[in-house]
Amino acid sequence: MAEYDTISKHLIQNYPDDLVQFILGRVDVEVDGLLETEQPTVEMRRSDNLIRVRIDGQEALVHTEFQTADSTDTPMNRRMINYMGYIIAQYGLPVYSCVIYLRRNAGRHDPGRYTQKLPGHFIYVEYKVIRLSEVDGQSILDGGQAGLLPFAPLMKPPLGVDSETWLRQCIRKTDAMPLDHSSKINFLGGLAVMSGLAYESDTIKRIISQEGFMDAIMRESSFAQYLKEHFKEQFIEQGIEQGIEQGIERGGREHTMDAILDVLEIRFDPAVADQVAGRLRTIEDLQRLKQLHRSAVQVADLGEFQRELDAEA
Repeated sequence: MAEYDTISKHLIQNYPDDLVQFILGRVDVEVDGLLETEQPTVEMRRSDNLIRVRIDGQEALVHTEFQTADSTDTPMNRRMINYMGYIIAQYGLPVYSCVIYLRRNAGRHDPGRYTQKLPGHFIYVEYKVIRLSEVDGQSILDGGQAGLLPFAPLMKPPLGVDSETWLRQCIRKTDAMPLDHSSKINFLGGLAVMSGLAYESDTIKRIISQEGFMDAIMRESSFAQYLKEHFKEQFIEQGIEQGIEQGIERGGREHTMDAILDVLEIRFDPAVADQVAGRLRTIEDLQRLKQLHRSAVQVADLGEFQRELDAEA
């Protein structure tokens, strides 16, 4: 998905050392920078990240693919041999190649190698497979590598620590990092989006709100657009419920009708108000309007809402 690619690339572009050390399991690596990775093939396939490094005095490349789920159309080992072949042909340098699976249960069947055993035409290519759900998350928090913190909620928590407590610990560790305000808010925003691969959005929103960061993240984070999409239904539902209560307190009908139109405009089309406003004004029953509030959130499309609107109360 685009949001996870965007955040992964942002972190690697700004903290390539952290990723390289994590993949290679060693700290004595010099990072020289990122390379352009557009591949001029027929399908215009693109390797996610290509980092130029120096290991034991030898120049090499670290190639990383981020996957939210298993590769189904083309098995991952075939994709990787394609990427690695291109990189070797293009740069003529040793390649350390890795697939990082973000979502729990993804990559279980990735063998980490491609083998062809034809006599006289033997091929064996190996790459590293990292499933974040199997990585010791506490070691990442303790290591203080800022560029890895947004991935930490997807990792294995310490024994006896439940998932919600683990998410809270990841947020607090990020807050404790010696970062400027802008960077810290971006890290927390990226962590919130990444957490969507392992947590329900209402859980993420609740914990981040309890920790006191939601307002700043939604106002200032570079990833706020993705969070608004993730949390859209929760915000809409919350607004509906608040609108209903306010409507009841104030005599209700006009406020409730306006709330319905707001939800439909956000979810479907700003022009939708003209299509249904007249029909809504004919409804006197506040309870009926409350039902239509909830329908506006839940329906799959505008046509379904219009059928609900026309149905008998």
